[in-house]
Amino acid sequence: MAEGKRWPVRPWVRALHRDLGYLAVGLTLVYALSGLAVNHISDWDPNFRNHEATHRLGPLAGEDDEAIARQVLQRLAIQEKPTEVYRASPEQLDVVFPRRTLHINPASGEVTEEGQQPRFLLRAANWLHLNRGKKAWTYIADAYAAGLLLLALSGLFMIPGRKGLLGRGAVLVAVGVAIPVAYVQLSGGPDAASGRPATRPGP
Repeated sequence: MAEGKRWPVRPWVRALHRDLGYLAVGLTLVYALSGLAVNHISDWDPNFRNHEATHRLGPLAGEDDEAIARQVLQRLAIQEKPTEVYRASPEQLDVVFPRRTLHINPASGEVTEEGQQPRFLLRAANWLHLNRGKKAWTYIADAYAAGLLLLALSGLFMIPGRKGLLGRGAVLVAVGVAIPVAYVQLSGGPDAASGRPATRPGP
């Protein structure tokens, strides 16, 4: 077949790579930001941030602990219903919510609020990244993974010549493959992380 009549594969590969790249931008941002966050989970909580506040309401009185708790919630304009109200000590009444707790000193009227607030957007990104929702998101995540594979493979054949796969590209691909392989070898891999001795295949 004449050179000029060959099927123009490379333009189609470039078009596929371009359109998949545009399509993957949103999901890539979600997975990249979440990946950075959960990589450092030992240093911080990637889903919630802790907060503490002190309120001074003056001496509180009521028929029982429930009445005191209702009085505090009314003064602080809290509409949320507590899950538990109990005496932590003779001087302290605790009002517990799913994401916060009020420590009340009825005699002084001092209320210490401790709780957690979801990190804006990041908690949702982590929820998606770790596939906590399951169901339909599993198929979306699978499609995204397949798209990344296509991006990687199509990227190999986009550029011809010495800057492509037969030249500098081959060196860069080899370096990219060598990085995770070398790290597994040098760190000991999953067996070292789990504390178990490495298993050897039998004869």
